[in-house]
Amino acid sequence: MNKASERLRVEHIITGLKTGGAEMMLLKLLSAAGRNWEPEVISLSEEGLVGPRIRALGIPVRALGMKRISLSPKSVLNLLRWTRSFEPELIQGWMYHGNLMASLAAIAARRRVPVLWNIRQTLYDLARERRATALVIRTGALLSRLPAAIIYNSHTSAKQHEDFGYMPQKRVVIPNGFDCNFFRPDADARKHIRQELGINEDAILIGLIGRYHPMKDHRGFLRAAGQVLRACPNVRFLLAGNGVVHEDAVLAKAIAEEGLLGRLCMLGERCDTERLNSALDIACSASAWGEGFSNSIGEAMACGVPCVVTDIGDSALIVGDTGRTVTASNSDALARAVIELIRAGSEHRRNLGAAARRRVEAEFSLASVTRRYDELYHSMVRPAALKG
Repeated sequence: MNKASERLRVEHIITGLKTGGAEMMLLKLLSAAGRNWEPEVISLSEEGLVGPRIRALGIPVRALGMKRISLSPKSVLNLLRWTRSFEPELIQGWMYHGNLMASLAAIAARRRVPVLWNIRQTLYDLARERRATALVIRTGALLSRLPAAIIYNSHTSAKQHEDFGYMPQKRVVIPNGFDCNFFRPDADARKHIRQELGINEDAILIGLIGRYHPMKDHRGFLRAAGQVLRACPNVRFLLAGNGVVHEDAVLAKAIAEEGLLGRLCMLGERCDTERLNSALDIACSASAWGEGFSNSIGEAMACGVPCVVTDIGDSALIVGDTGRTVTASNSDALARAVIELIRAGSEHRRNLGAAARRRVEAEFSLASVTRRYDELYHSMVRPAALKG
């Protein structure tokens, strides 16, 4: 068994490795942990775009290739075999399916190992979840006595899940963390991205970066964007994220209906969000539900961009007084807040952006968040080792 001073063998089991909040937080955590851990990552589905980036850190990545996360004897046997061969000292689950599979994987460990769950979203309305996901959430509530701890990335998420039946005694809240050396204001990136997209320097660029999912409410953002354009003609809009493409018929129809043709760039999934954020004047999160702790907002703030967010999850807490918070599913309120920042002028926006970056540095730095994970992991491993 490793001593506390040696590298801790941690097996991370995650639902998938597409570019999303949980996936990117895992990547950042592994990047920052350095030599503290000896990790392995198992994706229940595919490697996605994040898997190769984790492997580039020298970390083994395995993919079970499960379709829609449906259990099969082969996938279960592979999971158990991989866990037994790795001999983890701690197993960390990520997201609902990954959490349950982490508890299952512990059966194969050669000794008793602590299992931690990690919940990354809020739980406003179970009816909005897919039937299979809703079943997994209910199952998680019934089995929530199993993990040694349940890590939430927002206080709102913890409260909502505990109201639903998750054990409050297991609660640990650790926010998302941000590397402020990587996400930072970058005048060169601003210039080059705007040149790439054909956007003038004096145009006000408003962006929403996030995967295409109903909870992100891209349709509501586009309704607000139409209002902003009619009030402030010198604006352009940017959408980026997995599934955010011109080929999507729903998005294409909404863009046409709101009069945004020629005024909005849809970039799909990008790996240079730090450069995209540097090109923005205002960043938005229009989430209608589900958001726990928005990575995209924290990254924009670290890049010195003021944000307009909906009051979902801990978004209001993240932004504080460095931006604007509006009620969810209210495109009129979202538009009014954006227009207010536009009319306040560039100097006011720069001051808000600078305050936003200072807030991230003080409250949500990646170094401090990584340290909290490391301390939690070691506090869990020592008691487990004493029990044998």
